Amino acid sequence: MNLYDEFAWRGMVYDATEGLLDAFARDRVTAYIGFDPTAASLHVGSLLPVMALARLQRFGHVPIAIVGGGTGMIGDPSGKSQERTLLSNEQIAENIAGLRQQLSRFLDFNSSPNAARIVNNADWLAGFDLLGFLRDTGKYFTVNYMLQKESVNRRLESEDGISYTEFSYLLLQARDYLELFDRFGCTLQMGGSDQWGNITAGIDLIRKLRAAKAHGLVMPLVTTSAGAKFGKTEAGTVWLDPARTSPFRFYQFWLNTDDRDVVRYLKYFTFLERTAIDEVEAVTQNAPEQREGQRVLALEATSLVHGADHAARAAHASALLFNEDIATLDVDDVLAVFDDVPSTELPADALAGDGIGMVDLVTRVQLAASKSDARRLVQSGGVYVYNRRISDPQERLTRDQAIGGRLFVLRKGQKQNHLIRLT
Repeated sequence: MNLYDEFAWRGMVYDATEGLLDAFARDRVTAYIGFDPTAASLHVGSLLPVMALARLQRFGHVPIAIVGGGTGMIGDPSGKSQERTLLSNEQIAENIAGLRQQLSRFLDFNSSPNAARIVNNADWLAGFDLLGFLRDTGKYFTVNYMLQKESVNRRLESEDGISYTEFSYLLLQARDYLELFDRFGCTLQMGGSDQWGNITAGIDLIRKLRAAKAHGLVMPLVTTSAGAKFGKTEAGTVWLDPARTSPFRFYQFWLNTDDRDVVRYLKYFTFLERTAIDEVEAVTQNAPEQREGQRVLALEATSLVHGADHAARAAHASALLFNEDIATLDVDDVLAVFDDVPSTELPADALAGDGIGMVDLVTRVQLAASKSDARRLVQSGGVYVYNRRISDPQERLTRDQAIGGRLFVLRKGQKQNHLIRLT
């Protein structure tokens, strides 16, 4: 299959320049996508362009990831209502190092003849002097042309307007495309649909200065069927860095996908072939209560980002989350599952001998306001230990019942979890 056709059936083509399909069929295409180093980690909102580069390489073409050490000092106004906070050189360098490591999970930098590259555009942008840049790049763009770009136009209509700094971003990205064309024969730039104006500016610059044809392809901006921004949860951004978003939380993010979105996300965010996705789609339509699509999506996406072992552990922990067998999990898995729930530390000797009574324990961790309230809560069946309902106020817990001798998971009602850590 032609790569363009692959992108198209996966729903990844929002717009493209004329002749791109033929270029994929005729040549080994070198293509690039830029990533702003605004943080030391990518997030799931960056995953679609990363997958585009990975698919491109799998089809025999050459991917380039630009980590914008130069443009990151300016900030792209596309899709932004306000100007970004400018980063220091030290912050940018730290962020670039994190992005390089994450991209290496998806791209092969050693394969021949289409090894991937990571390039920092500060290598050329930082070397320009203002007068030289205005003479060699700025003179080829009229202000009228720049004002027509959506990213600029939208900001001009806002209360804050747009600074000259961000107004110049389009010129910098156009220069990036020209430099990659000259250095590596790059003839395709890809990105989100909000990048179309920046991409066509680079295409125009190559045409004017090199009398050559270059291409652009933009992908849809991912949203949920409910209209929410993709990659945002109540807990905040879903990161690819396990220190920011644990593999379990990452797995749960995909597991909670709406039925209306699951097939689309399988096409976007996995390498599953059409027949496999069609099979999952059939199950999702005929038996949505089985949530087969969500489980496949969660396992595949987590395996890509965190590896098969972490994905399997997350799937196992998720399966036990509402099961009494949660007590069989490792301490680290339990901590990952309940990393954001309230917790109380208790000295281990509080559970020595006959242990601690349920009424005392519920009161001590403040799941009830008083012992009488705790007794009524237990007798009404409103307290659970490891998802097992406790209804006898005389029941006691001992240390040997703790997970790894260190943890208890209590629950009040259906949703209010509480972690007890023995010290």
